[in-house]
Amino acid sequence: MTLALLCSGQGHQNREMFGLLATEPAAQLVFEAATAMLGTNPTDFCRTAAETALHANRDGQILCVTRALAIARALFPGGAPSTTIVAGYSVGEMAAWGVSGVWSPMDTLKLVDQRARAMDAAGGPDDGLGYVRGLPQAAVERLTARFGCAIAIVNPDLLFIVGGDRRSIAALCTAALEEGAARAAPMIVHVASHTSRLAGAVAPFDNALASVAMNRPTLRLMTASGATLVADPHRARKGLARQVAERIDWAEVIEALGERGVTAILELGPGRALAEMATIALPAVKVRAVDDFHTLSGVKSWLAAL
Repeated sequence: MTLALLCSGQGHQNREMFGLLATEPAAQLVFEAATAMLGTNPTDFCRTAAETALHANRDGQILCVTRALAIARALFPGGAPSTTIVAGYSVGEMAAWGVSGVWSPMDTLKLVDQRARAMDAAGGPDDGLGYVRGLPQAAVERLTARFGCAIAIVNPDLLFIVGGDRRSIAALCTAALEEGAARAAPMIVHVASHTSRLAGAVAPFDNALASVAMNRPTLRLMTASGATLVADPHRARKGLARQVAERIDWAEVIEALGERGVTAILELGPGRALAEMATIALPAVKVRAVDDFHTLSGVKSWLAAL
């Protein structure tokens, strides 16, 4: 059995995203680090913050990475098997580096904070993301050129994330539906991640990465920069920094997981989007999301039965 853990990106934050973890001792170190970043316990933050705060770029990134780090520690208090592959979608790659032991939970979340601040400083106040499903990539490329946007993420099954200013994203989505897209709409993400609009964030983020000590990963860490395994995080650092302003090919990552013999995939969440993509792209692989389960013991039982 070869397991892959997938760390989710922004967009699926919710009030109960830490509900499975409230009494988990193994998650408390992560919660303490998140509390230092958010100013309050992440469980309380999610239950009491305004909806706009829940989906704000900085807070959303911290929450999503906290979720992955805490779930991983709760499921594998002694560490996951060394053969486990870990990959992350967008800011989820920051979580993947943390889960694999490159950074401590505190350093991981400090870097996420600096990443988000650099992105907010570089981006425009009306920037955002949208999605288009069901059109060929060439058609989506034409639409992004027409509306001054860009493809941010290529996903399996003709699902594309597009970035730009929110008015242009809305117009692009309307045009995509008129051209026959199955679905298209703006997303609740207030930054044009993985597009050249964030070019100004690359150097500050790279400087932040360079200032923190890195360990060699204890798990098989896969980066979206080329869908390759990271042996030396120092050499992979600049690729991680460039990701904030460059297109990500998540379809290539999923394909690489299949090529490396992955037999089971677990999405750490929040949400089920990555699990749904993997189910379509890798039909022979057993795929679940933590959010499919009502208890962590249920997740552990599924893992034990693999």
